[in-house]
Amino acid sequence: MARAKTNTKPVRTDESTSGEQAPNPVWFKPVMFGFMLLGLAWIILFYVSQGTLPVKDLGSWNILIGFGIAFVGFLMTTRWR
Repeated sequence: MARAKTNTKPVRTDESTSGEQAPNPVWFKPVMFGFMLLGLAWIILFYVSQGTLPVKDLGSWNILIGFGIAFVGFLMTTRWR
């Protein structure tokens, strides 16, 4: 009895499903560094203006806001590929 011919070629899988992650969008790195620099500028502005800027009514909370903005940028570095 004749044997049927079988296809023995290996099957290729899509590279994106093999565990590799796609690179970040183009806007990711500028936004990440922008948050870090904005937070730093907020803190420097608070110290240079002796507490009158950026928001006088917040007082020392301006430091926490500046660090919070910069922290968002640092958190984004964990997703940078």
